[in-house]
Amino acid sequence: MTSPVTPDATPQPSLITYPSSFPIKVMGVKVEGLVHAITTIALAFDPDFDASTIELRESKGGKYLGVTVTITATSREQLDELYRTLSTHPVAGHVEMGQGADHRFFKTVDVFFDKV
Repeated sequence: MTSPVTPDATPQPSLITYPSSFPIKVMGVKVEGLVHAITTIALAFDPDFDASTIELRESKGGKYLGVTVTITATSREQLDELYRTLSTHPVAGHVEMGQGADHRFFKTVDVFFDKV
């Protein structure tokens, strides 16, 4: 009889060097207040966040808006909590966070935006 496998409770080391610039793309229905809500959340997690660096991308049909903010990531815990806060906000339909090679997802989202 084999022993049950127990998951390793040791957290994996982060692949991110802190502090670092970290892009976050939030997609949602294009409504008044979407950009303001995301900006307010970004500032809560990064007091030095520069709102002038926000990138906006409207979907082809104009129904959705992609908002990319780049914050200074200081810890894994900060990023985890930022993701939870954004992904549970009523105006955010989808949240993706990435750095380096993870930008390939952003390209997938951009293709989606070209179709809707």
